[in-house]
Amino acid sequence: MTATAIATDLLARAPRRRISPERVAAGLTLVVIIGIAVVALDDLDISIPSMVESWSNAERFFARVGAITFPEPAELISLTALTLGIVISGTVLAAVISVPVAYLAAGNTSPGPGWRAAARFVTVFTRAIPDVVLAMVFVLMFSLGSLPGILAIGIHSIGMISKLFADAIEQIDEGPRRAIRAAGGSKLQEFTSGILPQVLPSWVATVLHRNDINLRGSVVLGYVGVAGLGLEMSFAFKSLDYSLGLGIAIVMFALCVVMEIVSSAVRTAMLGGQAASRRPRRSRGADAQQRDVSRPTHGAPTTVGGLEAALRRPWDAARVRSVAWGWGAIAVIIAAVAVCDIQWGDVLTVWAKIPAIAAQFWPPSFGSYDWTRLAGAMLETVGIALAAALLTVVASIVIGSFAARNVAPNGGIRSGARLLLVGIRGVPEVILAIVLIVITGLGPQAGTIALAFGGVGLLGKLLADSFEEVRRGPERALTATGATRLQVYGSATWPQGVPALIGHSFYLLDTNIRAATILGIVGGGGIGYYLLNAGQGSNYALVTTIVLMILVTVLIVEGVAVWMRRVFR
Repeated sequence: MTATAIATDLLARAPRRRISPERVAAGLTLVVIIGIAVVALDDLDISIPSMVESWSNAERFFARVGAITFPEPAELISLTALTLGIVISGTVLAAVISVPVAYLAAGNTSPGPGWRAAARFVTVFTRAIPDVVLAMVFVLMFSLGSLPGILAIGIHSIGMISKLFADAIEQIDEGPRRAIRAAGGSKLQEFTSGILPQVLPSWVATVLHRNDINLRGSVVLGYVGVAGLGLEMSFAFKSLDYSLGLGIAIVMFALCVVMEIVSSAVRTAMLGGQAASRRPRRSRGADAQQRDVSRPTHGAPTTVGGLEAALRRPWDAARVRSVAWGWGAIAVIIAAVAVCDIQWGDVLTVWAKIPAIAAQFWPPSFGSYDWTRLAGAMLETVGIALAAALLTVVASIVIGSFAARNVAPNGGIRSGARLLLVGIRGVPEVILAIVLIVITGLGPQAGTIALAFGGVGLLGKLLADSFEEVRRGPERALTATGATRLQVYGSATWPQGVPALIGHSFYLLDTNIRAATILGIVGGGGIGYYLLNAGQGSNYALVTTIVLMILVTVLIVEGVAVWMRRVFR
């Protein structure tokens, strides 16, 4: 028998991995979703040549605008401080509330299935309600000011922070927690000493990332009366003072980029410092203390002085850095709350208004529209989200790959790709949609392109991080055999990164559905147009109907996403 025949026989007898029917069903579902996204993109009829031809509209617009103006320096500083104060205060509020919600939502810490289901519903429900709708409600309750923005941002952010925090809790090492329980520790001690130290880096990173998202989203809250740069920008555009409106938009863009850079630096410093503090450090003094503790002295297991010295954490560089960052964060939070000038008395007196306000939102109603029109608008929103997600995935795979350390040909290309992602994330989708509407006119094309562009900043970064976290063994093995960089990427890096790509893409789709709703408010098409009209016309029963439609849509996407992540994990 020839060598070829022997090899063929061995391959025929080799065990084959059985593909489960559920995996086949998930794959077919994924293909169907991609097909729907392609159809949605084709229906939008996005034409780059047509957009280039429409650039004359933008030229006429900017000629009419003239020189871009800005608010007075003192007013600009005040508005910027107020905007940052509202965003930071709302994010901190969500971060605090997310701790108990995540504890109840995590499978390994929840007291029971009922608690877990209720907590998971809270995470989905708070993510599904657009923050602009929450702002509408709180403006009715508290009138104009900073408190409606803080509460809207805070409640809407609970969903994302608590969901990712719960996922981190479910992935902890159970050893420290079991040890504390075996020693007779309470549930609180288990959490603070056995769980929190492991998930704190993930929690900090999630909170900082959500703060960046909230800053970009704060622009649209101004359209419903939340104070800050967004409110002044909405006033400027509504009064046709485009030069001032564009000036504030430029300030907002610069602020988002700076916040993104600062947040990235803080994440690196805090998490790096924490990681360093968790690594065992053995100095000569520590070794001597360990010897003093372990050496018997006149029959006693330890000496009192040696035990106290062993239990005292030294003030090394890592501890000093951690304490400095901690106190710095507390100072920033206090300053953020102070600059908002919250009228705390309103929190006590608002409860009497709740029944009357709730009566305006319930029961739901279609108003002057019928079910067919609203359902069509909701489908248009989903189509915008799918089409934008498809464009985002294609662009993010390219940019995200070059931003990964183990894929980029050199450090310069990686740094350039990372810088590009930071710049993209700094552009608020609402501002980009307004500019595109000027060029292409009202409609879903502007909303789709704005979502696709903004999504690249998010998905590209997530993919780059996921590619950098793959196992290096297969990559090294292929490199050792003489494989090219492209072969290593296609055979080792890419297959390991596909599950993360699927999970991140569904997270992007979930985000796009809510963002598409918001972009409809500024003319980007979809259900947001009807939501804005209902809010401005005080038809709050219709607002409730639209919110319920968004909630059902997000629940369906969430269910499919959970199933996909479980199957392809």
